[in-house]
Parts: sequence; structure tokens; C-alpha cells
Amino acid sequence: MRGVRKTFGPKVAVDDLDLAVPEGAMYGFIGPNGAGKTTTIRMIMSILFPDRGELSVLGRASAVESKDRIGYLPEERGLYKKMKVGSFLAHIGRLKGMPRSGLKKKIHEWLERVDLGDVEKKKCEELSKGMQQKVQFIGTVLHEPDLIILDEPFSGLDPVNMRLLRDLIQEQNDAGRTVIFSTHVMYQAEQLCDTIVMIDEGKKVLDATLDEIRDRHNPNSLLFVPLNPAFDAGSLISIPGVARVARSNGSFEIFVESGVAPADLMPRILSEAPAAKIELHRPSLEDVFIEIAQGGANIDDVAQLRASLREGAEGVGDVGGAS
Repeated sequence: MRGVRKTFGPKVAVDDLDLAVPEGAMYGFIGPNGAGKTTTIRMIMSILFPDRGELSVLGRASAVESKDRIGYLPEERGLYKKMKVGSFLAHIGRLKGMPRSGLKKKIHEWLERVDLGDVEKKKCEELSKGMQQKVQFIGTVLHEPDLIILDEPFSGLDPVNMRLLRDLIQEQNDAGRTVIFSTHVMYQAEQLCDTIVMIDEGKKVLDATLDEIRDRHNPNSLLFVPLNPAFDAGSLISIPGVARVARSNGSFEIFVESGVAPADLMPRILSEAPAAKIELHRPSLEDVFIEIAQGGANIDDVAQLRASLREGAEGVGDVGGAS
């Protein structure tokens, strides 16, 4: 994508977007709801067309010319409700150019892999929302596409199925397939992606690998867990070099002033109270996004943005991996 712009009346949904996704990469589009992620994906898929700019997919002028090499899971879930699951997946496979020979066996094997081996003859409308989502994912990857595009693939899944889907997406990428997925829940991208594209209000505000992001945003706070659960943070705030202190579930995040090395504050903090744990706190993708997108916003705005970025992230501790 080069200089791509898309408007809807006075609303600028995507503004002058440049993007190059290498073959075999795992790219995450992240940003709050309404940032422009879905509009970008719909332009890649030729569902929408840009007002201006250039776009190519798999070496062709549009996704229409490469459609059988693409697997797409849209944000809006949709199955042919009256069709039986096996028949639906066979229909999707045939639309993508798969031969009839061996198709039924492959569908059965996929359903077994996602714990849906007993639903092949059920109507799609008889399945739960999470089961329907897994069926739709199978339809996305059944034909072994070169490019897989997933729009909010984890939305509405419980922690167990989030982990299953995450592993399946990783498996597709390990097989050499290019994967692009969008999410507003930052930890999902942090667990999976090589490269992160942050979009805010239609603009790309960051396009870098996770390692590059971590190198640019050094730790600017400490995580401190006192031995005494009743410890009062008042004495921490008075330490020279401490900008502010935030408490959460018995631990404290201690933010340092500009120009102060967090590690230099450790001895002073330990002189105030014995610690069960004290460590440098590396910023998460959520922290990085807020720093870039919100800059000088007031604390209420930041709190609201954090809430939107965590919406749907319940059960993160059960999913596995680092948040």
C-alpha cells in the first residue's frame, strides 16, 4: 500500500497509509476500535476501494486476481445457517478451487483438530458462537492459502479456544504462510506477531518489529511488591526521582522522572521497605501505544483508552505466554 486514503463523507478512515508486508511474515494491526484497521483490511481484500493511492496483493493489482490464494476471516461472522457444517466447508473449499477428491477427509480431520468432530452433520445454526467461529476459521485456511487475513479473530472466544486459535495461527505462519491479523487487544499481538503496525485515527503511528519497539522504549518504571501488604506508598512518592506511583493488586508501579535511570532508584526504594520483588518494568504494547497516541492526554483519557484496549481480554492469565 502506498499513500492509501479512504474517506466516508467527512470522516477520514485511513489517511495516507504506506505498508509493505513481506512474504512469510506475521503482522499485527493494532489500535482501538474505530482506528481504521478493518477499513484497511477491506481495501486489501478489494471489498472497499481507496479514494487514492496504490495497492497490490500477492503481486497482483488487487485481491480479486489472487482470491484463491487468500484466506479471509472477516470481522462480521457469517455462515450459511441452514447448511450442515460438513457441506458448508465443502462448499467453501470448492469455491476456493479445491478438488473434490480428499476434501471430505480433510474437512473431517480439521473438525477433529478443533474439537468439533461430532458436528459435521449438524446445521451451522445449531452451533454456539464460539463453535461457529472455529468452523469459519477452518473455512479460511482449508485451501492452504499463501496469505491469511484475520479481522479480530479472537473476539468472543473463551480463554481455552483463544489459546487453540492462537496455536493454529502460529502453525499456519510456521508453514510459511503470510498472516495479517487485526486486534484491539494488545497482548494478543504481543504473543504472536513479528511486526506490529499501530493505527490511530486512520494514521499509521508505528510500523516496527517487536524487538525494535522494545529497543526504542526503554523501561521507565519499576515494579515493586512490598513484603508488607499494608505498606503505604506515601514514602515512595517522596523519593527524589520518583514521578508518580500507581497501585494495583498489592503491587506498585513506580514511574521515574525524565533523565533518571530506574535501576538507580532501587536502593532508595529498598531502604524504605523490604521487597518481595522489585524489577525493571518494560513497557507493554499497550503502554507504547498510549505513549505514542495519547502523548499529553489527561489521566481520565488514558484510563478510558486502556479500558478499550483491554476489552475482550478477560482470562489473559489462562491463555499462556507473556502479556
